[in-house]
Amino acid sequence: MNARVAEPKPGEFTAVALPLAERANPPPVPQIAPPPVPRAAAQPPTSAAPVAVASTERPRGKRRIGRLALMVSVPLVLAGAGGYFYLLGGRFEETDNAYVQQAKLAISSDIAGRIIGVNVTDNQPVKAGDVIFSIDPEPYRIALDQANAALATARVNVEQLKVSHATANANLTAAQSALEIQQTTFDRQAALVKQGIASASTLDQPKLTLQQAHTAVVTAQQQVAGAAAALGGDPNLATDDHPAVRAAFAQVELAERNLGKTQVTAPADGVISQVSSLNVGQFVATGTTIASLVETGGTWVQANFKETQLTELKTGMPAEIKVDAYPEAALEGKVSSIGAGTGSEFSLIPAQNATGNWVKVVQRIPIRIEFDQPTRELLLRTGMSATVSIDTGHSTLDKLQGH
Repeated sequence: MNARVAEPKPGEFTAVALPLAERANPPPVPQIAPPPVPRAAAQPPTSAAPVAVASTERPRGKRRIGRLALMVSVPLVLAGAGGYFYLLGGRFEETDNAYVQQAKLAISSDIAGRIIGVNVTDNQPVKAGDVIFSIDPEPYRIALDQANAALATARVNVEQLKVSHATANANLTAAQSALEIQQTTFDRQAALVKQGIASASTLDQPKLTLQQAHTAVVTAQQQVAGAAAALGGDPNLATDDHPAVRAAFAQVELAERNLGKTQVTAPADGVISQVSSLNVGQFVATGTTIASLVETGGTWVQANFKETQLTELKTGMPAEIKVDAYPEAALEGKVSSIGAGTGSEFSLIPAQNATGNWVKVVQRIPIRIEFDQPTRELLLRTGMSATVSIDTGHSTLDKLQGH
């Protein structure tokens, strides 16, 4: 509802004089604006003092020249800066497809047996020669005793062969002596028969005896040859040089080796891993991988560069390595070698590009980066991500100039 307000009576209000500024610019009152008055007809308020306003507008010609200069100079500056960085750039080849690498060794047992002791835990640092786990040595100790016994038997057999050879030589000497006697007897009897003193029938028995003596000599010679062959063709051969004895020695050495392999040791310094499934009482087969050793002594970076980046890369070039785990540490290295082929060539199933749906994809070549200084102060682990920047020593300007 609209409330009607009565006009105040004389004496109920007091007139207040407003300042000159408020009278010149009274507060806006919501009402219909009067039609615009031409500039020439407009008159300043009589009660307000005239105010002089300085004009800040520039001439239109100067503004157009400034805009044109700005439009031309900005692209030129940008183009100059871009050209500068382009010509002086291109010296470094960089990739973030790089990973820290360390040699990984598969720990396995050379012999089969049952585990009787585990001396390491998962991710434990070890030194070369530290015992990782032990296999029951009793079966291999027994095998060593058997090999030693076989060696002693082989030596005895060789000595017996030497005795047999000496016996065969004695039999040969006796047979040769008997042959001489029988030959003398036969010659004497043959002379009597020739002189007519004895009949021809008296030569039958001496002749038979002489033939038997010849046979005995041949038999003795074969026995001597057989005994010499049993001694390796050399009757004077030392006992331990005999083939049978040497074979027995080899069996002893094998048994000793197997007994020593009952304690599986670390082949190098590193960190042992994947031993959580290794338990006492477990039977392990020969050659079965049961743990892994990551060598921390030798660390390098494998950087996979695009094939289009290999134009200027050569072995020996310096490189800067930044590992994601240590962004503040800039490690120095050099290019040690360039891969013999792309990663796809060494994959389990190489890509067959002789197909109708072939799509060209930029390939990558693995490059090995060796550290200049040892990195023992940093906890580097194989598989860590890194960024590699290789200094080729030539900028784009140098390449254009043919340097």
